[in-house]
Amino acid sequence: MPDDTRARQRTATGLGLLLALVLAAVLLTVLPQDDDRAAAGCPPRTVGTWSADERLTGAFARYGDDPARTDDWTGGDGTHSVRLPDGRVLWLFSDTYLGRVHDPPNPAGEPTAWREGTAPLVRNSAVLMRDGRPERTLPAPLFPDPAPDQWRWPVAARVEARSPGSAERVLRVLLWVRTAGGPPWIYGVPTATEVATLSLPGLRVESVVTVSDQRPVADPARRVLFGTTLLSEGGWTYVFGGDDRRAVSHPVSHAHVARVPEGRLAEPGAWRYWDGSAWVSGEPSRPVLGDGRRTGVGSAFSVVRDGGTYLLFTMAAGAQGLTTVASYWACSPTGPWHGPARQFRPPLPEGSVAAYNPQAHPALGDGGRLVLSYDVNWLDPAGAAAQLSRNVTLYRPRFVTLTLRPAPAD
Repeated sequence: MPDDTRARQRTATGLGLLLALVLAAVLLTVLPQDDDRAAAGCPPRTVGTWSADERLTGAFARYGDDPARTDDWTGGDGTHSVRLPDGRVLWLFSDTYLGRVHDPPNPAGEPTAWREGTAPLVRNSAVLMRDGRPERTLPAPLFPDPAPDQWRWPVAARVEARSPGSAERVLRVLLWVRTAGGPPWIYGVPTATEVATLSLPGLRVESVVTVSDQRPVADPARRVLFGTTLLSEGGWTYVFGGDDRRAVSHPVSHAHVARVPEGRLAEPGAWRYWDGSAWVSGEPSRPVLGDGRRTGVGSAFSVVRDGGTYLLFTMAAGAQGLTTVASYWACSPTGPWHGPARQFRPPLPEGSVAAYNPQAHPALGDGGRLVLSYDVNWLDPAGAAAQLSRNVTLYRPRFVTLTLRPAPAD
């Protein structure tokens, strides 16, 4: 081999080694290691201990069963909460049964409280709680249907200034609009995200605006509805959402995130969506979590912040998603999200039932204790209405309390 060829090979090899060393040094400098994360106030976190919260679960059971109430909440799902400035907590629900609950036994002779099959079912409701006890249901539905065969499900809510810098406070409620459809869209086709503005303290609905119309997205499984959970930080409200791929036999869906300046949730032009590298004014956004198989989210999930660490709670991937809550952690709302970390199975009643929609309720936690709710429904949609009427305990929120601990590093 000629000498000049050997020289070129040695030079190329040397340059390759040098580039590899430089790249390794850059990665060590740029990518946070475990010690660096902890020093920066973002240690890995996951679920430490958990236990059933019988007090909160029982409070809603007693409220729903109260025979003196004949026109209010007796059961619902889609459980979200927000603390109001006067100290009350407003609970928002999606599909809701009203009417009256009868003492056991039910007509089948079973030892369960029951409601009549003709009991009213509305698409959303709101219950006011004071001092840990539900006290009354607002006229339901609180948010009327936007059009025939469409309905609104309320999700996350927050109190914010009517406009940036204003002393007047209002309540903003995120709404999911869904349209009736056939299988696999038995729970409705994702259609749009809206923001409702309610007066305080009267909770009168003043306006509803569309912030994200998803009808132009041809594939319903790729449509993203925002508002399953909200976080505030540094003058921004971070709004998480997800697509609906799990509805079409995917093990998990993808999580997305947008952000809005505080006081401007009801302004569509103020929303910015994470596109994978920057916040942009137009959609589509890019997922921050989910590989479509092992990692990802259910149709609804919740995000909280513990110091500098963000934690996401969702139903697990695959068949475990019917019974098991998983958690992820990150140092930023945009990720990267690590996990799934420790999982747990909250208590479920007997029968062919499933858990879903784990939601954190920061207004109720204290002293390092995090309150998480989950909803329960009958697995077979064809027989669900009958089962939920013959046993009213099924279709009500249940609660657990969590503590957090360090998570294993990836």
